[in-house]
Amino acid sequence: MTISQVRFASRELAESLAGNPYMAVISITDPGTPEARLDPLFQHVLRLSFFDAVPADEFLPAPLPGLFDHLMAKQISEFVRSLHAAPFEISVMVHCEYGVSRSAAVALFVEAFSGAPLAAREFTYEANQWVLHRLSLLHPELEIDIPDASSVHDRRHERRAS
Repeated sequence: MTISQVRFASRELAESLAGNPYMAVISITDPGTPEARLDPLFQHVLRLSFFDAVPADEFLPAPLPGLFDHLMAKQISEFVRSLHAAPFEISVMVHCEYGVSRSAAVALFVEAFSGAPLAAREFTYEANQWVLHRLSLLHPELEIDIPDASSVHDRRHERRAS
């Protein structure tokens, strides 16, 4: 396994991190906003721009401006495939504006594709369904399991290790 761990975060947190050449970043921003200001020491960065939206009808004429599409799904797939084939271990951080649904969806995909553990997985229950659907069309062999919202409640009530 080359990808050793997967994380997801908000844009604010991603911009505050010190760069690391052994951490790849998938940076997701809203169309019309500036790129995230990531530390230049992050050497493996994929930048995408799309809205946190789910179309009301998947049979709409394609593509709709600002909506996650097949080409973006291919970019993510190829980026993750190249990272996973690298001759060294690397972690992957996915960020979006708030670190809730787009980044969670992509992080779940990276976890399923690579087999690497996803930190704070129980908080991915709000993953963007459209993003997951488009990524799943490229990789129907993958099982992407979205946790139930109750798993967050369970974690918050567990006793901490001493």
